Amino acid sequence: MKGEGRGASGWPSGAAVGLAILIFNTLENRMKIFISSVQKEFTAERSALRDYLRSDPLMKRFFVPFLFEDLPASDQRADEVYLSEVAASDLYLGLFGEEYGSTGSNNISPTEREFVRAGELEKTRLIFVKGSEDTGKHQKMQALIRKAGHQLIRRRFTSLPELIISVYASLVDYLASKELLRDGPFDAACPAEISTADLSLEKIRRFVKIAQRARGFPFSEDTDSDEILEHLNLLHKGSPTHAALLLFGSSPQRFLISSEIKCVHFHGNEITKPIPSYQVYKGTVFDLVDHALDFVLSKINLSVGTRKRSVQAPVEYEIPPEAVREAIVNAVAHRDYTSNGSVQIMLFSDRLEVWNPGYLPPALTLKKLRLPHGSVPGNPLLAESLYLAKYIERMGTGTGDMIKLCREAGLPEPEFLLTDGFVARIRRQPSRAFTAVGGKGGPHSTGEVTGEVTGEVAGEVKKLMQICKGAKTRQELQNVLSLKSEENFRKLYLTPALEAGYLEMTIPDKPKSRKQQYRLTARGRLWLESSVNAKK
Repeated sequence: MKGEGRGASGWPSGAAVGLAILIFNTLENRMKIFISSVQKEFTAERSALRDYLRSDPLMKRFFVPFLFEDLPASDQRADEVYLSEVAASDLYLGLFGEEYGSTGSNNISPTEREFVRAGELEKTRLIFVKGSEDTGKHQKMQALIRKAGHQLIRRRFTSLPELIISVYASLVDYLASKELLRDGPFDAACPAEISTADLSLEKIRRFVKIAQRARGFPFSEDTDSDEILEHLNLLHKGSPTHAALLLFGSSPQRFLISSEIKCVHFHGNEITKPIPSYQVYKGTVFDLVDHALDFVLSKINLSVGTRKRSVQAPVEYEIPPEAVREAIVNAVAHRDYTSNGSVQIMLFSDRLEVWNPGYLPPALTLKKLRLPHGSVPGNPLLAESLYLAKYIERMGTGTGDMIKLCREAGLPEPEFLLTDGFVARIRRQPSRAFTAVGGKGGPHSTGEVTGEVTGEVAGEVKKLMQICKGAKTRQELQNVLSLKSEENFRKLYLTPALEAGYLEMTIPDKPKSRKQQYRLTARGRLWLESSVNAKK
């Protein structure tokens, strides 16, 4: 619990080496958590854990945090009080630091005495060790860490966010083991207020069509929807799970308000007001990924090369769309859906940041994310359907693919951070779009670089005109731009270009014809020529 000697007042003195959380028997239907440590080393950790346990929607339902210094003064010896608290607890959680602490006549520190006492009383013990390496720690602390390792599973942390996440996961496991909490992922739970009437048959059929083509899904579009949902494990006793709602719900945000995604674009490198562009997208997880990807691609630079090497002119974005997509899909698939926070996409002039209210599984660390690792989805049912629709791959390849894509594009490797959630950060390099299609002298030599512009022609319309060489179908134009959402494409690109007179239909009297194509008008060609000439 504490690894230092006690001062004259009975309170520990010197550098901190240990922290313990003691979970007491139920008090008014909640379990009391006793938190204590020497202030010098673990002040921030102790306060953060207390505040977190008091504010987290799940933790505060089961636990009441309590700091030892809140106890009134008494004439009992401090070490006797600490050991009696260990005896009264249900669970012992120790945080081991650098120092071993002062020792008494038995040459054992209070931290080790409390750890041993908890073991003698067969208490559940959870140990968290600060730092990735033990070299440099006090020799007796190294021995204590080894002793703990021989008796139970230890977890390591290097930052406060990692500690809080690991403590949360351990306490959830503890609640599940006591059958106080349903042992299963959030996406497998079945909210009582949701029924199959809240799901869209059209969206289920669309998924089946995509999954058939992408992964050989063994059902046809006319298969009964309940049979499909049962096959995907999205029904429990006839009721749809959270995953079913997120995947196929007619209006998922009606029940899961925070499952939306917020996209923001800033012209500078910091969050400032007024915000140039801000969108909040709702819908299924497929809709969220498609809309967010299209938002980012509509704001970053695009370069269109010449036809020297092929009939189709090369098109390159400054950030590989696949890397952007991976970051967004990971955020949507692995976020914590019990949180009130929403996934946030923030595009700055120098970087793209994708934030989600999620955490790493205990088996993963930020370092391991950069190496080959197994897949540990926080929402396995959600991940399975995203896999079948080819939005994600198995085997934990997402972060590795992002690193590879950025490296191959000549960009700095993505950064992965734990703050109050999980952040994937990709650095921008606007000139890369031009050099990727063969430019040599910068964006004003040959080719064309487009981004979000001001003036008569919006950035999205400008990009559309650049790639509209000859007559093309809506799907062909959308594919060249790597855009997924037809709704976004029509709203941001096609309709404004048609209304401004830069594009026209090849069959204007039948706008919904399956053979409909689009081409530049005389006005569009004139603007394109003047734009290219202006850059020479």
